[in-house]
Amino acid sequence: MENAAPTDTVLTQLETHVDELLRLCLSLRDENRSLRSRQELLVVERAELIEKTELARNRVEAMINRLKAMESSP
Repeated sequence: MENAAPTDTVLTQLETHVDELLRLCLSLRDENRSLRSRQELLVVERAELIEKTELARNRVEAMINRLKAMESSP
């Protein structure tokens, strides 16, 4: 019976470590899901901003062309 106590202690420590690892895995999984979701939102936002920038660029170019046309007309 002298070996039973150290074995129980080792098993208890192992259980504790496994439980900690499980909690860590769950926490990391939740964090990963959150980060992926945030990334998806940022990708959509970036695409929208690129589109708005392109529209603004086109409008500015059109205004410049109109101004140039006004300058060159008598």
